[in-house]
Amino acid sequence: MELGLTEEQEMLKTSARDFLEKECPKQLVRQLDESDKGYSPELWRKMAELGWMGLVFPEKYGGSGGSFLDLIVLLEAMGYNILPGPFLSTVVLGGLTILAAGSEEQKKEFLPKVANGETILTLALTEPSADYNAASIKTKTTARNDGYVINGTKLFVPDANVADYILCVARTKEGKNPEDGVAVFLVDAKSPGVKCTLLKTLARDKQCEIIFDNVTVPKKNILGKPDQGWPIVEGAIQKATVAKCAEMVGGAQAALEMAVRYAKERVQFGRPIGSFQAIQHYCANMVTDVDGSRFITYKAAWEVSEGLPATMDVAIAKAWISEAYGRVTLLAHQIFGAIGFTMDHDIHLYYRRAKAGEIMFGDGDFQRAIVASELGL
Repeated sequence: MELGLTEEQEMLKTSARDFLEKECPKQLVRQLDESDKGYSPELWRKMAELGWMGLVFPEKYGGSGGSFLDLIVLLEAMGYNILPGPFLSTVVLGGLTILAAGSEEQKKEFLPKVANGETILTLALTEPSADYNAASIKTKTTARNDGYVINGTKLFVPDANVADYILCVARTKEGKNPEDGVAVFLVDAKSPGVKCTLLKTLARDKQCEIIFDNVTVPKKNILGKPDQGWPIVEGAIQKATVAKCAEMVGGAQAALEMAVRYAKERVQFGRPIGSFQAIQHYCANMVTDVDGSRFITYKAAWEVSEGLPATMDVAIAKAWISEAYGRVTLLAHQIFGAIGFTMDHDIHLYYRRAKAGEIMFGDGDFQRAIVASELGL
């Protein structure tokens, strides 16, 4: 495992940060947070022109053939600058899932449209239980004529309010093993019977409730084999978990830099506050959390990129960063003092994302249970 970034990845990281600093200032972030769409179509188009949406897809599907690790570098830059929008939903939850499990016909139909920014995707997985396991899948499908009919409710579906297609995880049959009888369907978001409601969240991220009421889906829109879709879901969750970790590492890095810069500039009692031991220890704890989070995230990302077993390391990374990002932003709040607790301060944008990211794809307790299972406990 090479611990450093390649020259190309360093260039990608630098160019992405520079682009987002110019094209997505914090004022725009706040506007998009309060909007119903949650993203800027103009910015989305520019990102597509840069090749970001197609970065990780093969050239024959309109991409540039980059690795999953390249995508992680880009996602960290997005987290650092805060990029609102359906990038993770479309590229990771949607596009990479189709690339991994879709038929050649499905790949040719959807991936070029994702790569050029034409199509937005998302994954409808969690239900009222909000669990990320097969036993929680209660949305049902019934075979009918040359297709399926879907009935059920999905909660906390990211960016479904702007999605063109929804990858819906539904149960095709009941059995002793909850992993059996699950399938993933490509559902046109404009299909009759699909009702999407935007939920109010702390982070202002665009999570939705989707009700599927007798929604008809043709057989050609099923990913993989009927009744054998849970491994597809597990693969999607694993990639998305690492992707979210990378975003969170980027945000934690930004919060750290903001706090250290302020500690050097803010003078109190005739000296910079960074000269006080308490502030020094805050900053030391923050950088320890950030660097530790980055190492374990990139280790897990490298394993996923190389196709190696990564279940334990992905869970370790998410368990740690889920709580570390929150610790970093809270310490930053304390370093900034009163000004840091005003809504106009940028640290609030990072704190809200830390809280949202903490539970997405499983919180620390959920991930620690996976680690314990991998240890044979």
